[in-house]
Amino acid sequence: MPSVETVRGAVDVSALGRTLMHEHVFVLATEHVQNYGAGAWWDEEERVQDAVAKLRAAAAKGITTIVDPTVWGLGRYIPRIQRIAEQVPELNIIVATGLYCYDDVPFQYEHRGPGLLVDMPEPMVEDFTRDIVEGIAGTGVKAAFLKCVVEAKGLTPGVERIARAVARTHRETGAPITVHTSSATQAGRLAVDLFGKEGVDLSKVVIGHAGDSNDLDYLMALADTGAILGMDRFGLDIYNPTPDRVRTIAALCERGYADRIVLSHDASCFIDYWAGAHDQVRSTMPNWQFEHISDDVLPALRELGVSDAQLDQMLVINPRRYFTRGI
Repeated sequence: MPSVETVRGAVDVSALGRTLMHEHVFVLATEHVQNYGAGAWWDEEERVQDAVAKLRAAAAKGITTIVDPTVWGLGRYIPRIQRIAEQVPELNIIVATGLYCYDDVPFQYEHRGPGLLVDMPEPMVEDFTRDIVEGIAGTGVKAAFLKCVVEAKGLTPGVERIARAVARTHRETGAPITVHTSSATQAGRLAVDLFGKEGVDLSKVVIGHAGDSNDLDYLMALADTGAILGMDRFGLDIYNPTPDRVRTIAALCERGYADRIVLSHDASCFIDYWAGAHDQVRSTMPNWQFEHISDDVLPALRELGVSDAQLDQMLVINPRRYFTRGI
C-alpha cells in the first residue's frame, strides 16, 4: 500500500480516513510573536494545550487526518507541531512546503536565482525538494505536498516565479500541490493554466478556496481540467455563508463532480492576525472551527440529497487519491 508522510512518520494512505484537506494548527509570524506576543497575547504552553484539546475534539467527531498547508509566510514551525502531534496520536497531521506570498518573493530569494545577482539554479526548488526528500529543518518530518498562492493581484512576477518553482518541484518529486486562490477574481483559472503549461498533473492540484464561489460555470470549468475543488472555508461566512456553500456542493454532486471535491474549514487553533483580540474576533465566527463540517455541514448536505457514498468520496477517497503517487 502506498504511504504518505505525516508529522509522526509515514503511514499507509489507506489509514488517512476522514480527512480535512486545509486546516492550520497555528498561523503565526515568528517575529511578531517574539517581539510583541510574549506576556501580551502569546503563552506557548497555554496555546499548545489549547491546540491539543481542539484537535482531540475533531478526532472525536471522526476526523482521522488534517492537512496543514502552513508554509513560510504563515509561520511554519515543525517542533511545535511535533509536540502537539505526540499528544494527539489518534490524528494524522500532514505538513507542506512552499511559500505564501501575494506579490513579491521574500528578500531571501529576490537576488538569488537564474540570471540574478547571485546567478544559480532556482533555490526555491532546492529548498522545497529538501523539505520533501530529507525533511524540514533537521526535524526529520517530511513535507508531503506543496503550497503556493495566486491571489487577486494575479500572476505578479514574484507569484509566477514561486508557482513555477512549485510546479518544477512537483514534476521532480511527485508531491501534489495546493494553491490558495481568490475566487472573487477567479484566480483558479490562472493557476490551472500555468500549471498545465508547466506539465503539472492537474489531478494532483487542489484549487484552494474554490468554495468561496457559487458560480457553477467557474467551478465546473476548473474541475473539468482534472483539478480538485477545495471547498475548504466552511465557517468563514464573511466570504460565503454555509448554506450557500452547501447548496453549491450539492449542485456539483448532482452533476457528477463529487470525485473532484475536498472539504475543510481553513480554520486554526490560533491565528495572530488579531493578536490579543484573537478570541474576541473568533467568537464572532463560532463555526470557523474543526468540528463544523462534522456537526453541521454533513447533515445539511444529506438533506439536499448528497449520498453517504458521495460524502465518503469527498472526505476519504479523494484525499487518499491525492496523496497516492502515480495515481
